Amino acid sequence: MLSVQSVDYSYGPVKALREVSLTVGPGEIVSLLGANGAGKTTLLSVISGLLAPARGQVLLGGQVLSGRKTSLVVEAGLVQVPEGRQVFGPLSVEENLQLGAYCRRGRQHRQQVSRDFEQVYHLFPPLARRRRQPAGTLSGGEQQMVAMGRALMAAPKVLLLDEPSLGLAPLVTREIFDIIKKLPEQGCSVLLVEQNALGALSVAHRGYVLTNGSIRFSGSAAEILGDRQLREAFLGPERFEGSTGNKP
Repeated sequence: MLSVQSVDYSYGPVKALREVSLTVGPGEIVSLLGANGAGKTTLLSVISGLLAPARGQVLLGGQVLSGRKTSLVVEAGLVQVPEGRQVFGPLSVEENLQLGAYCRRGRQHRQQVSRDFEQVYHLFPPLARRRRQPAGTLSGGEQQMVAMGRALMAAPKVLLLDEPSLGLAPLVTREIFDIIKKLPEQGCSVLLVEQNALGALSVAHRGYVLTNGSIRFSGSAAEILGDRQLREAFLGPERFEGSTGNKP
């Protein structure tokens, strides 16, 4: 479904991405792991059209997305949830969700958009109770739900999630990952960027490890956790001895 092919990107003389290739198939959750500065957010920005690659291309369902305006990338079915949530604080929860459906204007979409509102409220029950509340007054976890719900209102085929657990308490983080695990059931594949490697791998089918702008390793979640060097780099030498986590 999503195919990134030999993408390069540079900030001036600094090469941030080097021949990066990855895929996300229908119904898949794929994690993208790497240290700070590895190029993860840059790659998401290239995929979503915020940055133009110096070389390579991004395809969705065989259609080339590279070079399209970001709004057209969204209409094609690829939507990003940015790091830090970035909700519209003064607007209500429902108004934030309405903005997510901006590209689906018109009478022909009205009925489906209405159904999607209810689906988002079913997926994120706290939002249904706070639909009239300004989004900026919600907790961090609830704001993350708003950001994810807003993206889902665009009816994405692939959702890009950038650090969804950032700054959240462990219990809330677990709840967010439980929701992410359900997204393929909604017809939405996921590319998940996370510093919380254990959380990401607990819900992912496959993963890629990005180091200094290049893909160093790719494989199943179990294979990544089973590689001692990778496990120690991301999880610490003692935390997951003898454990491969829970897979979907």
